Amino acid sequence: MIDRRHIGTELPPFTVEVERSRLRIFAKATGQDDPVYLDETAARAAGHGDLPVPPSFLFCLEMDSPNPGLMRERLGLDIARILHGEQGFVFHRVPQAGDRLTFRQRIEDIYDKKGGALEFIVRATQVTNQHGQPVAELRAVTVYRNPAP
Repeated sequence: MIDRRHIGTELPPFTVEVERSRLRIFAKATGQDDPVYLDETAARAAGHGDLPVPPSFLFCLEMDSPNPGLMRERLGLDIARILHGEQGFVFHRVPQAGDRLTFRQRIEDIYDKKGGALEFIVRATQVTNQHGQPVAELRAVTVYRNPAP
C-alpha cells in the first residue's frame, strides 16, 4: 500500500517557456486545423497576443519538470503497474507562446478501491505566468495496480 503520509507532499516548482514551434507541432499532432493555433496573424486577429495554448498542452509542459518521474520515485511505484486515470483543468486565463509558466505540484490524495488492488494518486498542479497571475489548475489521477496477494 502507498504510504498515506505522502498526501500533502509538494514537489519542487519549475518554470517552462511556451515555445511557438512546440505549439504548432502539438496542434498538428492533435489534428487541430483552426489557424488560431498555427498562425500568429490569425491568433492576433482572434484577440490573442500570440499563439494560444490548447488546453491539454499544459499536461505536456508539466512533463518538462526537471524530473518527471519524481512523484513515482517518492512513492516507490513500479512504472509497469501505473495507469493513466484521468485529467482535468480549470483555466483562469489563456496562456500563449512566449509565456513563462511556473508549475507547483502537490499530492492531494491517495486512496484505494477493490480491497487495495487499485490505488489512486491525485495530483493537483497550480500554474502561474511570469507575472504571478493564476493561469490554470490541473488535476491528474494516476492508478496503481498492486500485485495480487
